Amino acid sequence: MYSLYNLKQMNTLLAYTTLLAMAFSLVSASDPSPLQDFCVAVNDTHETVFVNGKFCKDPKLATPNDFFFSGLRLPGNTSNKVGSLVTPANVGQIPGLNTLGVSLARVDYAPYGLNPPHIHPRATEILTVLEGTLYAGFVTSNPENRLFSKVLYKGDVFVFPKGLIHFQLNVGTTKAMAISTLSSQNPGVITIANAVFGSKPAISADVLTKAFQVDKNVVENLQSRF
Repeated sequence: MYSLYNLKQMNTLLAYTTLLAMAFSLVSASDPSPLQDFCVAVNDTHETVFVNGKFCKDPKLATPNDFFFSGLRLPGNTSNKVGSLVTPANVGQIPGLNTLGVSLARVDYAPYGLNPPHIHPRATEILTVLEGTLYAGFVTSNPENRLFSKVLYKGDVFVFPKGLIHFQLNVGTTKAMAISTLSSQNPGVITIANAVFGSKPAISADVLTKAFQVDKNVVENLQSRF
């Protein structure tokens, strides 16, 4: 038979266990990660309704083509101002990726071509160089804004943490190519220069003049390029 002391110990242990379980439940509770830029709530379900991600096909109707994409086998056309082209292989190209939390992209670079500074708001990226030599890096958040960069050769791998500005520059005299693996079916991409100087409608030149500490004419010239 348990003594009064033992019963008190059991009650105390039970109380601690209950509090610990509640703490873990609070720590693990969170909203699901967004799979698009935003998802505005609606009260009337008769309005147009979108889901976080994509609707699912009846599994009985799925085919091998839902899990297939041949678009990465050919080089991308790098005849553009930055000298690079990204060919995505995400849920937009491979419907079977829906809910699986992963995607790919092929990146082709002309000699000295640049994949300009950008972020993926919904994904960490692992870049694998398959051809050429790339200078790649990312910048940490404020206030340090620390640059992590490396020159990458064929077979090298570099990681870009989720949401951080990163870039790649072909520093070789020949073409380069890399494959990116991303931790989202729809990682999204925000190219910094395009977003800041090419937004529609345009950000006020007064805002950008103060933010970049340059003359207004410089801002207006940059905006005209995007």
